[in-house]
Amino acid sequence: MRVIFWFSLFIIFWANIGYPLSILLLGKLINKKNKKNYGFTPTVTVMVVAHNEEAVILDKLNNLKKIEYPKEKIEFLIASDNSTDGTNSIVEKYIKDNPKMKLKLYKAKKRMGKTNAQNEAQKIVNTEYLVMTDANAMLAEDSVKELMSSFTSNDISYVAGKLIYVNQNTSETSQAESGYWNMDLKIREIESRIQTITAGNGALYACRNRDYIDFNPIKSHDSSMPIFYALEGKRAIANHDAVAYEKAGESTEDEFKRKVRMNRVILNHIMPSLRILNIFKYKWFTYFYLGHRTSRYLLWISHLILLVSNFQLAFISKVYFGILILHTTFWGIAILKQLINTNDKASTIIHYYATTIMAQWKGVINIITGQAKPFWEKAESTR
Repeated sequence: MRVIFWFSLFIIFWANIGYPLSILLLGKLINKKNKKNYGFTPTVTVMVVAHNEEAVILDKLNNLKKIEYPKEKIEFLIASDNSTDGTNSIVEKYIKDNPKMKLKLYKAKKRMGKTNAQNEAQKIVNTEYLVMTDANAMLAEDSVKELMSSFTSNDISYVAGKLIYVNQNTSETSQAESGYWNMDLKIREIESRIQTITAGNGALYACRNRDYIDFNPIKSHDSSMPIFYALEGKRAIANHDAVAYEKAGESTEDEFKRKVRMNRVILNHIMPSLRILNIFKYKWFTYFYLGHRTSRYLLWISHLILLVSNFQLAFISKVYFGILILHTTFWGIAILKQLINTNDKASTIIHYYATTIMAQWKGVINIITGQAKPFWEKAESTR
């Protein structure tokens, strides 16, 4: 029971404190940088998957029109995931009103989620590279040029851009998410420089068209592509000069739903392949994945095991009793914050973290009960 207790506590510590600190230290010790080649301007298709995005799709199209890239080398493709609102008609009108813009609309016949729509639409792409972006993510004008500049060698198969939340001070929820995300960006930057990142972000990323493979629709590219390429001996890197802007969830309910959706394959991603354990072959990627992903995806069960084992050990010594008090106080604050809205920063951070753990649990329950789906209802506060 002591071994179980301390191992669970270690997982929680390593996922939240130990690994981030170790990466920040590695970043200072290993001075490597990813090269760029701004003279590299291959043909590119910018793909946007949209399901019932009439509220933002016109802004997105106007945003795409401003992209700075050789006009003869860039195309745009809206993959409509069986939209039933005005999304398709807005895109069709835009195509008619902007004949010089190489813009196409692909209509998925059945709603099966973002990844499926990408799988289907990719079949009509003839350019050398693909840039993927979300309907509610607005791109910096030089974002495509930046992404392409990072493909400086054949072993680089995936480049993730940088997502910046534009409403980070709007609510406590968006502030907490922005704080977490900013730390994660620092970690990814260092992982990218040393070898390869373990996950990207769905708002903005790029890959070679020939390297594209059809993933199971339940999966998402931002979590699956970097793993796939790493196991193939290739690199997934981050170029944080390629920027996309998006709104974070402004309510606990929206953020919880978003995190549940992100955890729809959490059990598979704890260890997607035993090959990851081969540190002699995969080198830093093994360390990065176990620290950044595996330990984080085990938080849901680690907290439960810690609590159960702690109750059984609490009366053995004052150390275990003290830790039990701290752990139960933590959950008590999170519950109180949910019931009574307070403005102090400490309770906000605790509540945000507890929400993340509960979203993992909901994701696991959905998987076990067969309720995990490849599509989801969008968070309205992010539009």
